Amino acid sequence: MRIISVKNVNKAFGGVHAVCGLSFEVEEGVCFGLLGPNGAGKTTMMKMIYGRSSRDLRDGGEIRVFDYDPAHDELSIKYLSGVVPQENNLDDELNVFQNLIIYSKFYGLSGSVARERIQGLLEFLELSEKAEARIRELSGGMQRRLVIARALLNNPRLLILDEPTTGLDPQVRHLIWDKLRQLRAQGTTILLTTHYMEEAFQICDTILIMDKGRKVQEDNPRDLLRENIEAYVLEVPIANGAPAIQESGLPAGVRLDHAEGTQRFYAQDIDRLKSIVDKLSGNQYYIRQSTLEDVFLKATGRALNEKQ
Repeated sequence: MRIISVKNVNKAFGGVHAVCGLSFEVEEGVCFGLLGPNGAGKTTMMKMIYGRSSRDLRDGGEIRVFDYDPAHDELSIKYLSGVVPQENNLDDELNVFQNLIIYSKFYGLSGSVARERIQGLLEFLELSEKAEARIRELSGGMQRRLVIARALLNNPRLLILDEPTTGLDPQVRHLIWDKLRQLRAQGTTILLTTHYMEEAFQICDTILIMDKGRKVQEDNPRDLLRENIEAYVLEVPIANGAPAIQESGLPAGVRLDHAEGTQRFYAQDIDRLKSIVDKLSGNQYYIRQSTLEDVFLKATGRALNEKQ
């Protein structure tokens, strides 16, 4: 079953085109990720899906969520969805339990049902011991998990997360990934935005890579790597503006990209890269497997963490 359908959607703010002719579909029970640098249009697209922002209707694009149009049926979509915004917009004057019990009233949950559901969610997100703690007493990771718990109060069929782990330490990030995998296994459809290529690779069934409001690539993570980039990369810092290896001296089957003061040599055969290492004369280098960052770099000519 198709949960989300986006067809040729555009959004401009004055002269800035945040989303340009974007199209994609999200099937039930999968994790679909929008991956791209800050300013790529990910959050704008997300807000249009749950009705927080309106698409440019004059361009004839279409968005359907559970077969509802968010331009007209925002509440119907929100009733079936849970939303985790970028910011932790919790009430600092209330404790953890109070933040959740007040939110439960928006969904018309009775007191007994709300308490049972809150207890289960706090256990699921490992926050049970913090039920009586004030928000300001929680770490950033705990606050993020609480926002996710709040989004799950209505047992949503669709969970929407906007950069859910930005600024969190690796341990908390992996905990959240594990919880999202469990939710997907239980049948929850997940839509998330991220600029962490590792996050997208670890938990997404399908990734749409965005840049400047447009689709760059779309596929499952492993196929994106297999079909769009060589298997291995050699990174060599450029010292004092002078490249360590000249392009004219490369062996056959090696491709060179320059980005952020680094030479990156790509090849399907790692031995071809090792032959370049022999010519470095003591320069620092790093050989690794290619990642989604490299796919993005090849498609756009810049890295995921570069500013727009």
